[in-house]
Amino acid sequence: MHMTKLAKYLPILVWGRTYNHSTLSNDLLAAVIVTIMLTPQSLAYALLAGLPPQMGLYASMLPIILYAIFGTSRALAVGPVAVISLLTAAAIGGIAVPGSAEYILAAITLAFLSGLILLALGLFRLGFLANFLSHPVTAGFITATGIIIAASQLKHIFGIAAHGHTLPDLVGSLEHNLSQANVITTLIGVLTIGFLLWTRNGLLSLLIGLGVAGRIAGVIAKTGPVAAIITTTLIVWWLDLNALGVQVVGDIPRGLPPLTLPSFSIDMWGTIIGAAILISVIGFVESVSVAHTLAAKKR
Repeated sequence: MHMTKLAKYLPILVWGRTYNHSTLSNDLLAAVIVTIMLTPQSLAYALLAGLPPQMGLYASMLPIILYAIFGTSRALAVGPVAVISLLTAAAIGGIAVPGSAEYILAAITLAFLSGLILLALGLFRLGFLANFLSHPVTAGFITATGIIIAASQLKHIFGIAAHGHTLPDLVGSLEHNLSQANVITTLIGVLTIGFLLWTRNGLLSLLIGLGVAGRIAGVIAKTGPVAAIITTTLIVWWLDLNALGVQVVGDIPRGLPPLTLPSFSIDMWGTIIGAAILISVIGFVESVSVAHTLAAKKR
């Protein structure tokens, strides 16, 4: 009885009993791919939030480890996401200069408050609120988020400066600065996107047509994004394209940061509490949306 109660709070005690060699092999492959993909992805999300790039790496490590122990879904991914990064930048952009110590403290405090709110949702078993989310609302949220994220990343594709937290602002800023686009940066971006689309839709069929076993073909197709990252990184380094205006992340500080407490200033809490509630709700909705999608695929 005691073990049953403990397993309620530590789901790893339940699925860990049925974990086998086959599952381990699949998980190791997935772990390698996710780790390679998560590194540049987390750097980009930190920059999107106006934070130093290494903070994206820090935010990607602990959540994954903790969710493996306390999480109830084996398919749900956790960690930084683009929409939360955009909301973070919008929420604290007026508090301090992006990248400054005050800005970083405000971001930590915002994450702390959001975590408290999500914890309260869990403790008071408010998950039933997701039942009131209609499919059109969820689908609209996901679609709108994707459009805004895509628009916010076009500045990196063209190698230009662009600002704004809404779609009209982003489009207007992009249009204003489009004449300053870097040709090499644009070429790399467009070709990479084209390659990723091809690996998603055509590579698997091509490999199977060439006689490659289905399982091996599936593994190779999934490594397409990894190949894109490695190839473009080597090209930029080998040809020294940074000297021609192609922006790179640059040096990342080594080691882990010291543990930092959030601010307990009433003024700061009052300023960002609304954003913390919004981020918590959106994070919750995203998780529910993924869960609904996975459930629909299993039917």
